[in-house]
Amino acid sequence: MKKYGADIVTDSLVNHGVDLIFGIPGAKIDRLFETLEHPQAGQKVPKLIVTRHEQNAAFMAQAFSRITGKTGVVVATSGPGVGNLVSGMMTINAENDSVVAIGGQVPRKDLYRLTHQSTNSVALFNSITRFSSEIQDPNNISEIIANAFSAANGTQRGGAFVSLPQDIDDTPVSIEALPVVNKPQQGAAAIADLDWLAEQIKAAKLPVLLVGARGSDDATVEALHALLKETPLPVVETFQGAGVISRELEESSYFGRIGLFRNQTGDKLLKQADLVVTVGYDAIEYEPRNWNKENDLNIVALDVAPVQIDNNFVPQRQLIGDLSQSLTLLKDRVAGYQVPAASQGILQEMKDDLKAADEPSYTPAVPTLNHPLNVVKALQNHVTDDMTVSTDIGSHYIWMARHFKSYVPRHFLMSNGMQTLGVGLPWAMVAAMVRPNAKSVSVSGDGGFFFSAMELETAVRLHLNTVHIVWNDNNHYDMVKFQEEMKYDGVAAGVDFGNIDIVKYAEAFGAKGLRVDTPADLDAVLTEAFATEGPVVVDVPVDYSHNYELGSQLIESEG
Repeated sequence: MKKYGADIVTDSLVNHGVDLIFGIPGAKIDRLFETLEHPQAGQKVPKLIVTRHEQNAAFMAQAFSRITGKTGVVVATSGPGVGNLVSGMMTINAENDSVVAIGGQVPRKDLYRLTHQSTNSVALFNSITRFSSEIQDPNNISEIIANAFSAANGTQRGGAFVSLPQDIDDTPVSIEALPVVNKPQQGAAAIADLDWLAEQIKAAKLPVLLVGARGSDDATVEALHALLKETPLPVVETFQGAGVISRELEESSYFGRIGLFRNQTGDKLLKQADLVVTVGYDAIEYEPRNWNKENDLNIVALDVAPVQIDNNFVPQRQLIGDLSQSLTLLKDRVAGYQVPAASQGILQEMKDDLKAADEPSYTPAVPTLNHPLNVVKALQNHVTDDMTVSTDIGSHYIWMARHFKSYVPRHFLMSNGMQTLGVGLPWAMVAAMVRPNAKSVSVSGDGGFFFSAMELETAVRLHLNTVHIVWNDNNHYDMVKFQEEMKYDGVAAGVDFGNIDIVKYAEAFGAKGLRVDTPADLDAVLTEAFATEGPVVVDVPVDYSHNYELGSQLIESEG
């Protein structure tokens, strides 16, 4: 079989276990797409998912990585193709997801000419990935791809970029792709440090675990559950750590989430803790200057790599190593500890506070609008634990992140590092692909929805079982709007846009469109949506007049 550079690329991807690729073709990388879609007899290649925009293809690769724990792959052509990957790759890298992007490039002889679609793409991705390199020799294809996978799957996962010049893609080759090199395994944190931490916990009056995104993989969550069953400790989740506490452990250990405004139950509990143990927490999820504003918390960091030190995050010690192994060793060392009786009253107050926050104490301003908490509650009643819920960015994201319960890790997906508009629908589509036995749900605002709404065509083409719920506040970028109004004496700027009939828009793509005409219809409309096969879009008019309460009653004031 005659082989080209493109064949070495696909062979390398197959060797790394890649079975799904997202992307859009172009002239500078067309042979790779020809190979993916028309492999030779007996040639194994990943399945290609053609999207409607490269940014959404990157989001899909990100969701694939976050959900499966494997490496996502996205492929785009030169110039604007790779340019459209930037927001996605920036989000991927910031949020510790593992994705390799392959971008087309002009032939090597044109790299430094003012020629069609020529751009220094390696430089473009240098600051927003863990690895960025260009293939300059056909014999180096497989090794550069191998190093991209290695970088994307390091102790701190992230994005990697490989530039593939057109003549490399087209070059006949006689080499073979390299076999995969197994990822080096990490042991637990130092035993002496684990002994010390156990003593700190046993001496504490109110120790609290703060679990972040890197603490949400299956092995770490399993070890965390084993520890909490043996020794109940209060746990606060970051938004991206959502789901690390199971239904079984909810009553004894779940004390809410923290993120954005410092006025949630989790914030209040951390303020009273005399020991905070962070588990796989990344500062980009919720800056320490917010949850440790007074800079008086006693912090210990459990993580896979050294943390970034700042003025409000100076751990007493860093226990670096495999989190699941570290938690397993810690379990026996803290066995028998109980939160002292004097602190049990504080925990009960926090439980009462958490439950009270979920109940609306006011009515919508307009009878035809739905209160955000009622939408969350109705959605909660339709979602089962095996379903995946992906939330976009907007005011709805704050309400969902605070109040929507999830009991399985990586089944409630949020972008809390970059807070990137448009992730909701593409993430939900991938969840429907890799978890086909459960409905996949996404939530967006009417602003964020149209950042990726063209992918409804992809969802319809692939017959995906998705329910996308649009919180419609009548044509505003509301997350910006209400915060500007709080900041500028009730005045907002640059937040208005025109109306689009969401139901007709969905129907134009071949999806089912539904609208909630009155709050009384909310439950019935959601029931119809969840019973429908194929993509569904639900337009839910919401009352955001109470958003100001999300940013009020702060513990002190955020800097």
